Amino acid sequence: MSSTHAPAHRERTTTIPAIVVRVLFLGAVLAVAAFTVPLMIELKQWMWLSVMILAAIAIFVLYSTKRFVPGKYLFPGTFFLVVFLITPIILTIGYSFTNFGDGTRGSKEQAVDSIVANSVQQTEDSTWYNLAVATQGDPVEGPFTLFLVDPETGTIYRGDETAPVQEVPADEVTVTSGFVTEAAGYTILDAREVNTAYDALQALAVPISDTSAVRVQGANQAFEGTTVLSYDESTDTLTNSQTDEEFTVGKVGDSEYFVDADGKRAFSQSWLQNVGGSNYERLFTNAGIAKQFGAAFVWTLIFALGSVLLTFVVGFALALVLNDERMRGRRLYRSVLLMPYAVPGFISLLVWSNFYNRDFGLINETLGLHLDWMGDPTLAKAAVLLTNLWMGFPYMFIVSTGALQAIPNDVTEAARMDGASRLQTTLKVVTPLLMVAVAPLLVASFAFNFNNFNAIQLLTEGGPFLPGEYTRGGTDILISMIYRIAFGGSGADFGFASAVSVALFALTGVLAAIQFRFTNVLEDVN
Repeated sequence: MSSTHAPAHRERTTTIPAIVVRVLFLGAVLAVAAFTVPLMIELKQWMWLSVMILAAIAIFVLYSTKRFVPGKYLFPGTFFLVVFLITPIILTIGYSFTNFGDGTRGSKEQAVDSIVANSVQQTEDSTWYNLAVATQGDPVEGPFTLFLVDPETGTIYRGDETAPVQEVPADEVTVTSGFVTEAAGYTILDAREVNTAYDALQALAVPISDTSAVRVQGANQAFEGTTVLSYDESTDTLTNSQTDEEFTVGKVGDSEYFVDADGKRAFSQSWLQNVGGSNYERLFTNAGIAKQFGAAFVWTLIFALGSVLLTFVVGFALALVLNDERMRGRRLYRSVLLMPYAVPGFISLLVWSNFYNRDFGLINETLGLHLDWMGDPTLAKAAVLLTNLWMGFPYMFIVSTGALQAIPNDVTEAARMDGASRLQTTLKVVTPLLMVAVAPLLVASFAFNFNNFNAIQLLTEGGPFLPGEYTRGGTDILISMIYRIAFGGSGADFGFASAVSVALFALTGVLAAIQFRFTNVLEDVN
């Protein structure tokens, strides 16, 4: 009797904890979905909303029953693949068809509110307030809240760019010498932090009514001003109340702006818009940009191929030498050769950048030269390849050493018995066998160097630059040129940078496919 009831008892005791864990897990998923779905709807994040809903449905279908066992194991990896790889690619492609960038990031409603708010002007009867800047987020990025104290009445007000100014009960804040010094749930910025964030605060206008707002003036003062501009939604126009000038929506370039009567752009602020394929048209039809893209592409190929070939040749040669059993101290030599690989890459790049200094760099001083490594485009390219060789050959040395040790000694001995010299054995027997294992890694190394941003940015910052040229420097590869377009000093242009990124993604895929096609030939070696 006991033997027949024992299994049933064990099944009950093991399934109860499993059920509890399952219920808690599904409850947590439901809670996260209930919290994030309304937030995403409010922010109009439709793609992430779709991902969240589909993921929640998949989790409940897979983990609420004992069926779909393979799906339970496949789902986590698939989910993270979609979230961290597929979705960013889709977003990048989507942004490549927009004008997303500085001054064009938000909606049209946000652009209108910003233009109207920035038209606030001080009048003779403007009220001045003692100002304290607070935040519930980052002291530099914000968002910021203004705490205002009327010096005549002592009344305390609070407001930000999304909430109009309203009176604050005295018991919610601490006022010292006429300024708010503490507020529940807020961090009050000191003078240094206000100075750091002053550019953002200058653009901040806290509305009081449809015709007035509060603007920051200095580190601890603010004034109530009158908005000069007003927006008429029915006619989609902005009107200046002082001059009666009317601004309508017009197209300037690829984007819409509010323009004056002559069709000229009246304000720098615009909004996120779909511009179709104009970014791609600009990339491939604009002679200047197409030339820069082509030059960057050619140098990117040279840089990637040169880095792979140089590091492989040096790494393979050193592996061959240290694979000879007659050589003593091989472990010590191998340890020394791995040292460049053990040093963090960004440290090596910063150190090598000092080596190339024209006046007191180690290379010029040691060799008695006076070469302007970072000022001459050709020398700068040579410096990049030399530095990448130093950083990359230990990896190829490790890979080649492992592959050489996997080749049976019988193969090389048979070649020697057939009369082959050591050089012939290495070139015609060892190298083809080694390439079978190493070729896929060479393809991966090429793809890595094709987008090796750090090697360029930390060593040369893309320079040297020709006079008047700011988009591409002499050593800029495609990825660093994209970075300069997206975050350059002339203003961020994420839409165009996304288009270049899509083109780069396609080029990388095509080149990788071609390389893998050629590596298939090596399968015949086996």
